Amino acid sequence: MSHPRPDEFVPPPECPVFEPSWEEFADPYAFINKIRPIAEKTGICKVRPPPDWQPPFACDVDKLHFTPRIQRLNELEAQTRVKLNFLDKIAKFWELQGCTLKIPHVERKLLDLYLLFRLVAEEGGFETVCRERRWTKIAVKMGFAPGKAIGSHLRSHYERILYPYSLFQSGANLLVPDLASKMMHSVAAADPDKVAALPGDISDAEYKPHDLAQRQAALSAESGVPTRRGKRMRLENMGICNFTARSSEQKPIASCVKTEPDEPCENRPNLRRRMGSYVAKAEPSPSSPAAASLGKQVPMWLKQEPSETKESVDETETTSQDTKQPPLDSAVDLYVCLVCGSGSDEDRLLLCDGCDDSYHTFCLAPPLPDVPKGDWRCPKCLVQECSKPLEAFGFQQAYGDYSLRAFGEMADSFKSDYFNMPVHMVPTELVEKEFWRLVSTIEEDVTVEYGADIASKEFGSGFPIRNGRLKVSPKDEYYLNSGWNLNNLALMDPSVLTHVTADICGMTLPWLYVGMCFSSFCWHIEDHWSYSINYLHWGEPKTWYGAPGSAAEKLEDVMKELAPELFESQPDLLHQLVTIMNPNTLTAHGVPIYRTNQCAGEFVITFPRSYHSGFNQGFNFAEAVNFCTVDWMPLGRQVVAHYRLLHRYCVFSHDEMVCRMASKADVLDVVLASAVGKDMADMIQEECHLRDKVHKMGVVHCERAHYDLLQDDERQCIKCRTTCYLSAIMCPCSPGVLVCLHHAQELCSCSPAGYTLNYKFTLDELYPMLKALKQRAESFDNWASHVTELLEAKMDQKQSLVAFRSLIEESEAKAFPENDLLRHLRQVTEDAERCASAAQQLLRGRRHTRHHSGGAKAQTKLTVDELKSFIQQVCSLPCSISQTALLKDILERVEDFQRCSQETLAKEVPSVSEIQELLDAGAELDLALPELPPLWGQLERVRWLEAERSARSQPASLTLDAMRQLIDRGVALAPHPSVEKATARLQGLLSVSELWEHKARKLITARPRHRLETLSAAAQETEGIPACLPQCVLLRDAVASATDWLREAEIMQLESHIPAFGALADIVSRGQLIPVKLDPLPQLESLLLEAEAWKKRAAEAFLSKSTPYSLLEVLCPMCEIEGGAAKRKGKKGLQHARKKGSAAGHDLLNDVERALTKSQDSGPALEALEEMRLRELEAVSLLRSANEARLQPGAEHVDPRVCVCLRGPVGAMLQCDLCRGLFHSGCVPEPQGADPPWLCPPCRRSERPPLEEALSILDSLQQLRVSLPEGHALNFAVCRTLSWQRHVQQVLAPCGGGATPTEHRPWDSASPSLDASGEQVVPGSGTPTCLIQENQPDQPLAVFHIARHCTPLHAVSPELEELVLEGLLLPVMVPEVQQLHCMLGNVLATQQVEKSTPCLNLGAPGECVSQGKSSPRPETQQ
Repeated sequence: MSHPRPDEFVPPPECPVFEPSWEEFADPYAFINKIRPIAEKTGICKVRPPPDWQPPFACDVDKLHFTPRIQRLNELEAQTRVKLNFLDKIAKFWELQGCTLKIPHVERKLLDLYLLFRLVAEEGGFETVCRERRWTKIAVKMGFAPGKAIGSHLRSHYERILYPYSLFQSGANLLVPDLASKMMHSVAAADPDKVAALPGDISDAEYKPHDLAQRQAALSAESGVPTRRGKRMRLENMGICNFTARSSEQKPIASCVKTEPDEPCENRPNLRRRMGSYVAKAEPSPSSPAAASLGKQVPMWLKQEPSETKESVDETETTSQDTKQPPLDSAVDLYVCLVCGSGSDEDRLLLCDGCDDSYHTFCLAPPLPDVPKGDWRCPKCLVQECSKPLEAFGFQQAYGDYSLRAFGEMADSFKSDYFNMPVHMVPTELVEKEFWRLVSTIEEDVTVEYGADIASKEFGSGFPIRNGRLKVSPKDEYYLNSGWNLNNLALMDPSVLTHVTADICGMTLPWLYVGMCFSSFCWHIEDHWSYSINYLHWGEPKTWYGAPGSAAEKLEDVMKELAPELFESQPDLLHQLVTIMNPNTLTAHGVPIYRTNQCAGEFVITFPRSYHSGFNQGFNFAEAVNFCTVDWMPLGRQVVAHYRLLHRYCVFSHDEMVCRMASKADVLDVVLASAVGKDMADMIQEECHLRDKVHKMGVVHCERAHYDLLQDDERQCIKCRTTCYLSAIMCPCSPGVLVCLHHAQELCSCSPAGYTLNYKFTLDELYPMLKALKQRAESFDNWASHVTELLEAKMDQKQSLVAFRSLIEESEAKAFPENDLLRHLRQVTEDAERCASAAQQLLRGRRHTRHHSGGAKAQTKLTVDELKSFIQQVCSLPCSISQTALLKDILERVEDFQRCSQETLAKEVPSVSEIQELLDAGAELDLALPELPPLWGQLERVRWLEAERSARSQPASLTLDAMRQLIDRGVALAPHPSVEKATARLQGLLSVSELWEHKARKLITARPRHRLETLSAAAQETEGIPACLPQCVLLRDAVASATDWLREAEIMQLESHIPAFGALADIVSRGQLIPVKLDPLPQLESLLLEAEAWKKRAAEAFLSKSTPYSLLEVLCPMCEIEGGAAKRKGKKGLQHARKKGSAAGHDLLNDVERALTKSQDSGPALEALEEMRLRELEAVSLLRSANEARLQPGAEHVDPRVCVCLRGPVGAMLQCDLCRGLFHSGCVPEPQGADPPWLCPPCRRSERPPLEEALSILDSLQQLRVSLPEGHALNFAVCRTLSWQRHVQQVLAPCGGGATPTEHRPWDSASPSLDASGEQVVPGSGTPTCLIQENQPDQPLAVFHIARHCTPLHAVSPELEELVLEGLLLPVMVPEVQQLHCMLGNVLATQQVEKSTPCLNLGAPGECVSQGKSSPRPETQQ
């Protein structure tokens, strides 16, 4: 938002705007009385009628002609007019000496000569300012920037233009020659070249006087064209715009404005003089300070001039040569200098064009450098010319009259040309600022015209009236009787002006106003300080400014202070309506000013003695009238006394109006009768006093006079111009001349005994009139006296609200009309009820609701000052309320709370409980206590200090974030030494902590890593920091972990210690995580890599690509087979079996793995492996038996599903040599070669590398210094294989590797089975066997055949069967397995023809197995 310039106009605040409803709008006086308490505080207010209230415009536009007044804007403003008058005097002074005034430029703007002259005079005069070097100070006061040598320019201009005039005013240019010479020499001694001379720079602006006296003289002439001046400033090479609103029609028609009292007019109404109309006054004889000083100080002869009056000025000037007295000496004296008495230097001898006196140019004060080219006046003539008093300022009439249409065209054209845009597009704010700029400048001369004070009686009102020129339509007849019709408003019963018999144009009869842009009405109050109401019928807005009646005297004092020169010549200047002053200036001096923009269709009401002014935004038409209500009565008598002091005429006789109302006391409103009775009592008292005074003077003759039959101007006091009614004094020496009793001693020089006291009523006739008024208003007066008594009761005599309510009820019961006392009583009662309600809410602990300017309600608490003010307001009420004592008790509690709070706040560190108690007590008071915020702040401070001490006492929990939060909280607290000290301590600790955290982080994350000694030294330094530092903790943990790790690594690297693979992997992984350089770590990592490489090699040899088993599981015996469940789960089934297998088997495997990992002794591990081997054999045997039983014909309740696909057997099936399970040829890989044995995928867990490869892998393990569980398992597997291999070789040795002898067959223990036909079926025979499975319930008939039989073992002994099974379970491949199966296959081929079973050596040498029985064999060597 941009700020206005220092000289830019700032609009005052807006006055109240009221929008009454139709119900409120029905009675104008009731509505005005309702809004008066609010509106009279601003002096003016605006009323917007209901939207449908639109009266027709009744004035005849074509027949309305008027003569406007000419207004030059810069002459309206008081301070600007003072400057113009001063410049006119200066211009006239130099013009009489043959020179033209040119105003110089300083800093590219015209020099304010008036301000310069006044400032120099305030500083002690030109000589004092020069002597004490104050020109720079004066330049600064004038608004120039210091340091630019402006002071020297101001001195030069002052010497050249103003100093001669200053000497003239002081009379120095008429002093004796010696004194004048000394004065000039004292000034010019410093610089003789700077002796005053008017000619200046060519760029100076020529000043053209505004000739006020000539224009005022033209006002009294009946004919003649008043001159209009153009540019006051003529600038060479510079143009200044001059806007003048000129008449487009200049037809000489009769003016219908007003007639002065001294003008002949028959049957004219009582017109009043307004708006700057000229009033002729008797002029005093010419005199001035210069002339006075001339008579006292100049001991020289001067020619005596006769006194001039205004009427003889021109005649005196034209006959000056004839009336001039001849000199006393001879004719030669005409050519002798009257100063030095010498006639020498005739070429330097000047002859006055006024009196023909002679003076040398160098004898004048100040001396002239050259002979003037034009007319020249001597000092004596200057005194005579410049001592003539100025005429009273007023407005000129225009050249001719206007029609309303012609004036509108001129007004619109002027505004459009001035602003260079259509009139309706010019913002009102722009017009307002431009108006106040124009009235404050002397450089631009803008002239406008204003059609003001046009009598509606002559041309018709804008409102419709009965029997008027405008015929009103039926729908508009409502407006004929409307109270807001200004023709009706002033004559309604509530207005006391209805008791004035004469038609007062402008008061009881409306006046019309036709405005144009910038036309203005100056600061004034209404006649007799009455109300006024203005209605804007149509047109552009009218801008108003107003001051309340209470500030009237303040406004007058400010204007007299700022423009005293105007009031010296016109004491009643503000009553002439010709002077305005900037509202910003008045506001700056303490006068409250309000504004509003009155738009078409809106009313503006001004209140008694409220100064108001304004201007028109453009072409418009307004109408105004005055009215007075009963509340105005006291002011009515006061204003008569005020007018008497100013010698101002009255528009009507106040005493006459009061007596007329008293004569109709029986029909008066009781409130009006009461007010009139009080006013009449004052009138009678004053009249008694004055008549008694006159009688004491010696006036004895009395005569009744009927002053009510005379015109007002025929009964005016010749001294104070007051309209006489009750009495007056006359003298036979002056027939028709009278004075009021206040000026009885100033009538004439005759003896008072010859005076005659004319009276309207005797005192005995006045008292009955007063009594009738009192009787009429007796009931009201009694009620009013009772109300007044209650309202003025003392503290101990106040009554309760009940008494006030009863008086209001009494006024309603007796139907008293609305009046000020009743409104005051209601207001007091309402205030008391609100105070009682607010006090009750406060006592209940409820918050007070304030209404903010935004319209929204905000819940806020009362402050202590508001509570005191509220209690003071309660105590100042005229009535008493019951809550007063309780409110005072609350105030005492508040004071106690404030005292305790101050004591607590003065303590350095109070306790938390003490502060909390005070806060609780303050919360109970429910007030906005000013001590509460400091107490809360102190509580926060104490709590913060305790938190800070607690944090420092527990370093383990004092983190960096905690320190930062504490510091932030401390900074947010109010400044306090303890907080600042603790904050500084925390800040220091935080800085140290952040520094070591940064260092620790760098040490931990450094690459390459630091040695243990470096980190240990840093860790020792961090131990003294009382804070929890994560990085420092990590640093210390790293040092401790590195120390422990090195100790473990040292043990592990001992020659006698072979580390387990798990321990090695664990120590290496831990060492890699420790952020310390560990020397043994690379060696251990290398050892771990070698062990992992060995495991990889072993895995590649034993594990297939898609095996779900680990290397350890493959190398160890199987222990998780349960009833063939794993056989039917496939790959995923095996994984699931591993997870949900036998708990015992898994525990055994885990025990073996833990034993192999953590112990260097393999004894317990081998024992566990042996146990697993036995369990493996047992589990496989059970599985084989179950699978073989499924193939037996007639097997019932057997799950028919086989293979990894869990479907029934169908087509060609393969049978596993180990588990005897059936598999579809399409579900498993085909056997490689025709030689047995064939293992199914679930049974073939290992790739079964050759024994030689396993031995090679086992040999490479011996070179590692690492204990691997897989190595122990591999060692067990190899030993198991070697043992089994030796055992098989012993079995195969007797057979020589060929066919088994028929006489010794170990499988003879089995007998052949019979089929359904009685034929023998040899299981396991080489021919394919077709089986038809019986149809089970819910199972379809399946036909399949075994494409590949397993090696049959049913005919062999259990020991041989166990040997075959163990060979199939070996994790490595040895040739003996295949040899054994081939041998068994060959033996079974001959089983069908041989009946006997020879003895087959199955054990060690010397052992025999016969018919399934064998002797115990020795324990297998592991």
